[in-house]
Amino acid sequence: MLKASLQMRLGQQLTMTPQLQQAIRLLQLPTIELQAHIRELLESNVMLEQEEDDSETARFETLGNAEGSTEVAVPETQPDVEIVDEGWNDQSVGPAENPWSAGDDDRQQEFADSVGQSLREHLLWQLELAKLEPREQAIGRAIIDAIKDDGYLSDPFEDIIATLRPELECSSDEIEAMLAVVQTLEPAGVGARSVSECLLLQLNLLAPDTPGLATARLIASDHLEQVAGRELAVLRRQLQASDEELEVALALVRSCHPRPGTVISASAAEYVVPDVFVRRTPRGWSVEINPATLPRVRVNQGYANLIGRGASHATMRTQLQEARWLLKSLEIRNDTLIKVARSIVERQSEFLDQGEEYMRPMILRDIAEAIEMHESTVSRVTSGKYMHTPRGVFELRYFFSSQVEGSDGSGTSSTAIRAKIRKLIRDEDPANPLSDSRLAEILSGEGIPVARRTVAKYRETMGLAPSNERRRAAVN
Repeated sequence: MLKASLQMRLGQQLTMTPQLQQAIRLLQLPTIELQAHIRELLESNVMLEQEEDDSETARFETLGNAEGSTEVAVPETQPDVEIVDEGWNDQSVGPAENPWSAGDDDRQQEFADSVGQSLREHLLWQLELAKLEPREQAIGRAIIDAIKDDGYLSDPFEDIIATLRPELECSSDEIEAMLAVVQTLEPAGVGARSVSECLLLQLNLLAPDTPGLATARLIASDHLEQVAGRELAVLRRQLQASDEELEVALALVRSCHPRPGTVISASAAEYVVPDVFVRRTPRGWSVEINPATLPRVRVNQGYANLIGRGASHATMRTQLQEARWLLKSLEIRNDTLIKVARSIVERQSEFLDQGEEYMRPMILRDIAEAIEMHESTVSRVTSGKYMHTPRGVFELRYFFSSQVEGSDGSGTSSTAIRAKIRKLIRDEDPANPLSDSRLAEILSGEGIPVARRTVAKYRETMGLAPSNERRRAAVN
């Protein structure tokens, strides 16, 4: 017979508290999304206010020799780190007009971009200026609706006719005639149903006495496959043209835009805002958080001091606690980002000094063990975050790559292997290009044993043609 009893047990359990959930969420947010999230909280939580900061303070860490040498060396022990306090816990009351760092408005104006017309709006505007009957206007609008963003007409005439019913009945001949009108609109080549027709529409706008125009039309109508395959000798024989005539005609064809619709774009330019700056200093490499990405928010201490213990202030106390959790989460995010960036720079200093060929193999576990955090934390902090270096702006994930074991037991990064392949192809003899097998032999001779199929895969990912096509291009 079972007997009821009470027992006490002592144990540990990881619980996803609201604070931990918020810290994880903020950790993985890119800069733009983080700024939008902070603005939403500023509108909903009265305990948060924008902080005015005249000094652009940020945390930076210097890696290298302490004696001021310009040569960078990866130290075996923990290097000295200089840290400037960001003032996260400074919660004094004062007027503020900007939730970010001072001068951020100027940066936004520098990168401001206005959204233009879409291709459809651009074509409809031109159609309205044409002197057309209402019936022709309706057919023209239906045709424009069927044109894709690249400028090509995607729908067959039957589908366009169906979209006009029951308000309007028309025939394929009327669609064909109105399509000819639409094809006269800007940009040149719009409304084409194939690449050949697109090129011909643009070539027809040239003066009849343009040198090589007749040959260019023949190429656009019947010989685009030979041009794509770089079969210039075959093309020269089929057209019975001289080298000079063929060269002039190909120049005309290549001057045409194969996707005219992309000239008119309604999308605004997107800019990458780096989260971390890496700079060369006399002491080595310095890692610095971009001050423009640091949220400048604080607790409104004036409201916080007015909160009493009564039940009427329960909502205010909850918002105060949420505001403090937010500041703590932002501090954790900032500290984790600088730790990860610093550890990456330590391991990839040779890449920063000498280029892609010196990229070291690195995985998430390497950084996680260095900063004593979980791999999932490193994965979150490297997603959507960018580092500005003297060699360009890179996503933090760019520095992580697999490795190929060398003959001496050392590993080589796949990024470094791709860079070596690109260099070998760039320096090869154009008349005798290196095959994938030969490239694999050269790399194996340098202590990087890779298979031919691996070389071919890396070459294709970089958009490099095989050796036979490179030889054909050099001959032609």
